[in-house]
Amino acid sequence: MRQNKFLIFKPTKSAMQSGLNASKRWCLSNNEMNETFISSKFCWTGSSNPEKQIKLYFDDLESAINFAEKNNYKYEILQPNKRRIIKKSYAENFTKK
Repeated sequence: MRQNKFLIFKPTKSAMQSGLNASKRWCLSNNEMNETFISSKFCWTGSSNPEKQIKLYFDDLESAINFAEKNNYKYEILQPNKRRIIKKSYAENFTKK
């Protein structure tokens, strides 16, 4: 049995979101890049690894790490980047530069 490598990360918000609620949880997903194939009959993309589709979500990083270690998974942690907030004022649109 081969050992897959898993990735623990915080997912980013989608472009259609304005809030950050969906990016508060930690995700554990399979990082193994297997060769994909295209079905000649239906033109579907397939993979030989069904675990590639599995994503598990956890409330905090410690519980994601505990789950991975309990199941003897090799894992890598990606820390999220800090978000820079640029304070803007509506009145700055009308000031002369």
